[in-house]
Amino acid sequence: MESIGKVSHWVFNIGGTSLVVNSTTIIMTWVVIGLVLAFAWVATRGRGLIPGPWQQIAELLVQWFRELVRDALGEAYEERYFPLICALFIFLLLCNWVGVFPGMEEPTKDINTTLGLGVMGFFIAHGTAIKVKGLKKYLKEYFEPMFFLMPLNVVGEIAKVISISFRLFGNIMGGSIIIIVVTHLVYGLLLPPFLYGFFGLFVGTVQAFVFTMLTLVYISVQIR
Repeated sequence: MESIGKVSHWVFNIGGTSLVVNSTTIIMTWVVIGLVLAFAWVATRGRGLIPGPWQQIAELLVQWFRELVRDALGEAYEERYFPLICALFIFLLLCNWVGVFPGMEEPTKDINTTLGLGVMGFFIAHGTAIKVKGLKKYLKEYFEPMFFLMPLNVVGEIAKVISISFRLFGNIMGGSIIIIVVTHLVYGLLLPPFLYGFFGLFVGTVQAFVFTMLTLVYISVQIR
């Protein structure tokens, strides 16, 4: 129970200003990045017409997300955004799964991680909209259907970032708190391992997919 609310941090003094970062989040993020690179290396090493198990998993993911991106954005944008969507899902999936292992924590349990990914998707979606529609048409859409609705349209776009970020953060953090509380109550017996499997693997997979699909949908809405 004592671990709830505790945050390990590093403090850097830069030009008289203290910069505080969550050390656990930084370390675990790089661990996940290493796992993603290791998966890519194992899956592509010794590729053949008869694929091994890791190559099969990679090919299934690639084919699945390529089709999803093609259906959502069309063939014209498939090659441009398919790597982003596929990599985002794999990264989030491993971020959510890594907390199942003892001594490791999910980077997505930190709001800075989920909010950063949400802001990234926001700028990618709106940057694409400006490039596809042009700045004039892009800005004009904020004044539709009536010009006085412009503030609501702006708030609606910002709310998308908050919604997608806090949904992922809330589910992962909430699962961690439930596991800690239940483990304390039953002294680490049978139920906590089941909860780790449920929240870490099942909920983690669902939330990674939801976040990725919402990012894809936001991009799709902006370019149409």
